Amino acid sequence: MARIGTYSIMVHGGAGALNNVNDSRTAVRYLESLRRILEHGRDVLTLGGSALQAVEACATLLEDDPLFNAGCGSVLNEAGKVEMDAAIMNGHDLSAGAVAGVSDITNPIQLARRVMSHSKHVMLVGEGALRFADSCEIPRAPKEYFFTPQRVAQLEEARAKGSMILDHDGTDEQSDDQKYGTIGAVAFDLQGNLAAATSTGGIVNKRLGRVGDSPILGAGVYADNETCAVSATGYGEDFMRTVFAKTISDYIAMQGMNAGTATHAGIEYLQRRVHGRGGVIVVDRQGNCASGFTTKRMIHGWIEHGGSTVVRF
Repeated sequence: MARIGTYSIMVHGGAGALNNVNDSRTAVRYLESLRRILEHGRDVLTLGGSALQAVEACATLLEDDPLFNAGCGSVLNEAGKVEMDAAIMNGHDLSAGAVAGVSDITNPIQLARRVMSHSKHVMLVGEGALRFADSCEIPRAPKEYFFTPQRVAQLEEARAKGSMILDHDGTDEQSDDQKYGTIGAVAFDLQGNLAAATSTGGIVNKRLGRVGDSPILGAGVYADNETCAVSATGYGEDFMRTVFAKTISDYIAMQGMNAGTATHAGIEYLQRRVHGRGGVIVVDRQGNCASGFTTKRMIHGWIEHGGSTVVRF
């Protein structure tokens, strides 16, 4: 039985080695941002807002912070452009909206929510998604909005190496000092409903048209009132091949696990089957919070059953 009358919320901002957080000023910026966003989510939920409203609001704030690889902080593809993916899902009725390969949109998560509420579809991509945004009078952002000095430098580095870079993470011990960039939020509201949202700019220097797990229901995002809400961050191809978010949900549905045991089982499966890289946040149908990651760290935080705010790497 769901614990009606209480609430829980979790957010994440990427996973990886994150050696750069050893710089105290950088660490403080990340932690302060997550704390502020979690407290905003608390306000939404305590005022009677839905889990869906809470995850959209928190994901929007994460997209607005250039620290994170989503929205204005999105990385650039091989053509020097932004292509963003996002999805949102309501556990009450399994309704969902997703967009992939979109550019010039300040908050892709809000566009995904419009796909859910103002169309008969679940996912729209590329030019079609942008036309839909225009029909909903969602304003376009100037390209300069996304071209932060950090992201331009990352693209130049990746081009020089002739490779792709996962946000600003590396794959060897000497360069593995940064992070996999995706943002996400999951929530359990006062009525016992669950919701999840995930948004990303993808991979630095990625091929034009590449889509990762973030907008794929059951891979990088999932919510079902009968089980849990899930948002993943990491190397998207690993999560797509394992249907990672739905796998965690299925552990709860079929084996009676809670958020903690299902997350542990999901991470073990991810590692065992594909040596998957990344992490996940989960809130189950009773409002219990859990997280897990295969990387050295994950930027995340939570408020469980209306308690204190916790943020950590």
